[in-house]
Amino acid sequence: MPDPFFLYFYLKRSTMSTSIFKTFLNFTRNIKTTGAIFETSARVENEICSKIGPHSKLVIEYGTGYGNLTAKILERLPKDGKLIAFEVNEDFVAAVKAKFNDPRLTVVKHSAVELPAYIDQPIQNIVSSIPFTLIPKEEGDAIIQQSHDHMADGGYFSQVLYSKFHLKRFKKHFSKCEVKVVPNIPIEHVYHCLK
Repeated sequence: MPDPFFLYFYLKRSTMSTSIFKTFLNFTRNIKTTGAIFETSARVENEICSKIGPHSKLVIEYGTGYGNLTAKILERLPKDGKLIAFEVNEDFVAAVKAKFNDPRLTVVKHSAVELPAYIDQPIQNIVSSIPFTLIPKEEGDAIIQQSHDHMADGGYFSQVLYSKFHLKRFKKHFSKCEVKVVPNIPIEHVYHCLK
């Protein structure tokens, strides 16, 4: 993992966007709930949202950050689709609510463990950037299991992580899982798990 102090001063002096710098700062302050050091790349956004299509009437997002993935999901979401985005960080919630004026989007300031309280129909897609490496195993397993239980048959749980070591964990819950490696610094791995 890169030295946080080096990254802090590099980003502060660079010409990178304010949201990239804020994402890094949120990571250093809230390491257990902010899943990414930097915003997701366009390649990750395209890959993780690749399973969303005309059939996707209900999509769930776990972890909005400043809304990069949210924007890509809304771009692919059908006109009659619905996106419910879960986020625990107040700064991210406020930023996403201010950024989007789309009736298909509902932003919820709660953890993914609260999923059942907010849905009343099967889920076609879940797009997640939860930092499973940093949260308690029991909590992570509960999120994965209840996500599976509330998904429609043929639905996809898509997750971005910095390693491929979680594959066995996801295979315990889903019938088929694949990992796409996205070249980046650091390298990112997108899991697509089919129910």
